[in-house]
Amino acid sequence: MGFDAPVPADGYAWWYIDGLSADGQNGITLIGFIGSVFSPYYAWARRRGRGDPLNHCAMNVAIYSRGRNRWAMTERGRAGLARDAATLAIGPSSMVWDGTSLTISLDERTAPFPSRIRGMVRVHPEAVSSRTFNLDSVGQHRWRPAAPCSTVEVDLDEPGLSWRGPAYFDINHGDGPLEAAFSHWDWSRARVPGGTAILYDVKRRDGLELSIAMHVDRTGRARDLDCPPQATLAKTLWRMPRTTRADEGSRPTVLRTFEDAPFYARSLVASHVQGAPVTAIHESLSLDRFRAPVVQAMLPFRMPRVSR
Repeated sequence: MGFDAPVPADGYAWWYIDGLSADGQNGITLIGFIGSVFSPYYAWARRRGRGDPLNHCAMNVAIYSRGRNRWAMTERGRAGLARDAATLAIGPSSMVWDGTSLTISLDERTAPFPSRIRGMVRVHPEAVSSRTFNLDSVGQHRWRPAAPCSTVEVDLDEPGLSWRGPAYFDINHGDGPLEAAFSHWDWSRARVPGGTAILYDVKRRDGLELSIAMHVDRTGRARDLDCPPQATLAKTLWRMPRTTRADEGSRPTVLRTFEDAPFYARSLVASHVQGAPVTAIHESLSLDRFRAPVVQAMLPFRMPRVSR
């Protein structure tokens, strides 16, 4: 999975997984960050000319259940990072790729209310794709939907959860800060007959916009789709705007808001794509909001930093 690929100063790499239980009652998001793009500490370091991505790493874990959600994103410095081509270890947690599946071992503490997330998660891709998209006009920000058709097995000791369901896995690399290149994006993925549909709308700082609509089948073969019409979703409690795309005449609705932050929202959306009803994982990101000083001052309460 290229965990040992070089990450330039001020840049980043992250490995993203999301999954839902087969009954729709539980969800999980996992992100291994080198150069944590949403870190206030990394943003402050870049402004001082000390943007070392290896000194700002985190294993972000979010658990969504009907009982209680849990969130962990402890940032660690260089001493807490170990990696090779197949392994990414950040503090006590790790991702290991064995050639056919990704095993994530978790031992994290939540914030701002302390509890633990401890156990194992296994991701089984049906196929792995190397196709990579440039999100900006000069190729400094790259997105690789590596395994949109995957299965996840969750076996956590704390909290006590065990379930299985469909999952998605992608990889991102960048040579500079996200907020320098983009102002906003809306992204979603949904299982559709024969594979996964992905919709991605990006607003760039250069004034141009990028829209991607694609279908990835279970063999990893991707084909581009005509972009469906845009549809507005309800704003979050933080008044974050959310937009998606859906078949003409359909009316997508938010089923659950998993994450509601001043600059970010992750949601479960009922929609209609490629002629089929779908349940989509959706995210909206405002990088204008992220770089606002008041938001930067709030982030350490959710993202504590330790030395290793």
